[in-house]
Amino acid sequence: MKAVILDRPGGPENLKPAELPDPKPGPGEAVLRVRACGINHLDLWVREGLPAYKITLPHILGSDVAGEVLELGPGVSGFKAGDRVAVSPGKSCGACEFCSSGRESICPEFRIIGADGGPGGYAERLLVAARYLLPIDPSLSFERAAAFPLTFLTAWHMLVTLAKLRAGETVLVMGAGSGVAVAAVQIAKLCGAAVIAASTSEAKLEKAKSLGADAGLLVGKGDLSREVRRLTRGRMADVVFEHVGPAVFESAIKSLRQGGRLVTCGATSGPEAKLDLRYVFSRELHILGARMGGQAEMRTVARLVNEGRLKPVVDRTFPLPQAPDAHRYLAQKSHFGKVVLTV
Repeated sequence: MKAVILDRPGGPENLKPAELPDPKPGPGEAVLRVRACGINHLDLWVREGLPAYKITLPHILGSDVAGEVLELGPGVSGFKAGDRVAVSPGKSCGACEFCSSGRESICPEFRIIGADGGPGGYAERLLVAARYLLPIDPSLSFERAAAFPLTFLTAWHMLVTLAKLRAGETVLVMGAGSGVAVAAVQIAKLCGAAVIAASTSEAKLEKAKSLGADAGLLVGKGDLSREVRRLTRGRMADVVFEHVGPAVFESAIKSLRQGGRLVTCGATSGPEAKLDLRYVFSRELHILGARMGGQAEMRTVARLVNEGRLKPVVDRTFPLPQAPDAHRYLAQKSHFGKVVLTV
């Protein structure tokens, strides 16, 4: 099979074309003909050699995969060759106390396909346990099917499971052009919340409004928390959806009302943020960390996508051999929605 491999940590130039043996399914496994693979900032971090993700080189990146079932191993039921599927990107032991309670993403053995959980979707074939397959509606393109699993699952876990977002509350969504923020805007509206989108780009704010955001805030033009206060008539935000990191973290904390919740899943501007603890204890704030989500949540998200109630957004596609260019494009942060490789 044709693939793009990472031969050593570093820049996009270290992504190289390769010919590899076709995988064969064992018991409980399936081989997919990959048609599309979404790119996440996770791909960039693994490529650069982030120590948290232990990989064996050469490595195949790609956590968001969509394609067709090509071959099934013994013991697999519910699927057949030719079925259109996406892949749930998280892998866990399935037996520990966390997995048993639906919290697979904090299982000690939790791994992510294409990161530290084995080969990913930058290839014509993918071997995966059949329990991670997600049927996709024929009306959903492979590109859009590869644009929802990781980001929509993470946003759902953040807003619904952790922050327990309720109808009538106000959510401030930071970094409104990213794949996870595009998901957050839609999920928040599905919950009946008011959404304030924040971005450094006016164009991205307008696109966020087209997805349902009620207002937009241009980051860097004035004090963010003061603008949130103005838009909410002094009430402030019930929930802040955060994944940017130190560039906005302090302002995000100050944008919360008493008893508010900040939920975070990333640190694209760096790993260390300033935190004034007085804001935390005097307002009884909650700071929640999120790492994707569980399989039950993933199935719920997939159902809502298949029903058209959540809509993956594809900014741009690149053919698989142009994976280095796709990485460079994602790193520019000019995209709105997901960047997807076609295979």
